[in-house]
Amino acid sequence: MAPLLTSRQAEELHKSIIAYLSANNLSNTADALRAELGLGEEAFDANTAKRYESLLEKKWTSVVRLQKKVMDLESKSAALQSEIENLTPASVSRRGQDTNSWLPRSTRYSLESHRLTINCIAFHPIFTSIASGSDDYTIKIWDWELGELEKTIKGHTRAVLDVDFGGPRGGILLASCSSDLTIKLWDPANEYNNIRTLPGHDHSVSAVRFIPAGDTPGNLLVSASRDCTMKIWDVSTGYCVRTLQGHVAWVRDVYPSYDGRFLLSTGDDRTARLWDISSSVSDPESKLTMVGHEHFNECCVLAPSAAYPYLATLAGLKKPPPASNPAEFMATGSRDKTIKLWGSNGTCIKTLVGHDNWVRALVFHPGGKYLLSAADDKTVRCWDLSQDGKCVKVHSDTHEGFVTCLKWAPGIAKTSEGQNGESNGSSKSQEPGAGPPDVQIRCVVATGSVDAKLRIFAG
Repeated sequence: MAPLLTSRQAEELHKSIIAYLSANNLSNTADALRAELGLGEEAFDANTAKRYESLLEKKWTSVVRLQKKVMDLESKSAALQSEIENLTPASVSRRGQDTNSWLPRSTRYSLESHRLTINCIAFHPIFTSIASGSDDYTIKIWDWELGELEKTIKGHTRAVLDVDFGGPRGGILLASCSSDLTIKLWDPANEYNNIRTLPGHDHSVSAVRFIPAGDTPGNLLVSASRDCTMKIWDVSTGYCVRTLQGHVAWVRDVYPSYDGRFLLSTGDDRTARLWDISSSVSDPESKLTMVGHEHFNECCVLAPSAAYPYLATLAGLKKPPPASNPAEFMATGSRDKTIKLWGSNGTCIKTLVGHDNWVRALVFHPGGKYLLSAADDKTVRCWDLSQDGKCVKVHSDTHEGFVTCLKWAPGIAKTSEGQNGESNGSSKSQEPGAGPPDVQIRCVVATGSVDAKLRIFAG
């Protein structure tokens, strides 16, 4: 092997080693090394030993300091690079990147203010606001673009279990539900004042969603409860206009279709149920019941039409269903640690296995290719539907505690005609049979956790 040191550097190193050994009472070892190197008294006297005895230690400690400095500089460089990448608003499309393939990577912000578990989050459909609800009885409004806390809302007397933005066209509202058995409506345009409280459930209200406007004025809200029912409310009057009964245990989650025609619900009876609420029947029965999980179900979601080509392949279909059909495929997450994908006939087309604990939240990538999941194993996983549901990315350091909620920022409507209030950011009413609204994908994902932190991932 070719020597790395010059002859002079090697000589100084040898003398430093001998001086270090002598200074530390290892004279026999020092004498043996001197003899092997041929360093006599004339080449290595007492004055030379004195000069070299601390040199080795000084160089060793300086190397350690330099290594630490290099690591610090590398860390600062990475942080600055990330800051440069995130300097402009989160629109990767403006930078020529493919929004349909974007997946969350590093955290842009870790936001802290809640004192207890964050149970739920919701993005404002237009502005860069995000709401979080917590076991500390409060709702907090943040600016996810700037990473700043804007407001703390107090009103509930027990844990806040879910939040959602939406409401009548022209007036976006924030809805929240709680273990205190109530649903509250807050007005973002008026300092988030509480404008209405909706009592009616007999137990904890676990989920609340605005129903997008189809052939309705967009003033409907659906809630799911531990009392085994779901209720549909008219937010303009505060009245319950319909009660849906069918589940035989706690209903934990509910998800409306983009056109407001269907609801998907799931809960502790281990079923997922699809409801057709487009008819005038005051008390409709569930259209479809899906059974297959081995433990309580925690979450459910309807697939966007962009996912139909990938899910149709998984289902063995020759061609995908029409995009105008809003409830062709569904996904559920369970305490049995699995995610199941379902077809419109109620059959399970795929079971995704990988999480090591309860699956708590699901969201489809707006581009349709991926499904994201969050779980009590403290991870967020990305499943590639074009690769037979293969898990292609695992965020194992997202939070220090169970990941309780996961949301993707709603897209910006390309044909918006104003700031109306449909749930999840749809910005124009849907005609019956029409396809999903044409939106520009916003590459922003948020997660909440038992560690009381809200984390923002942005492209």
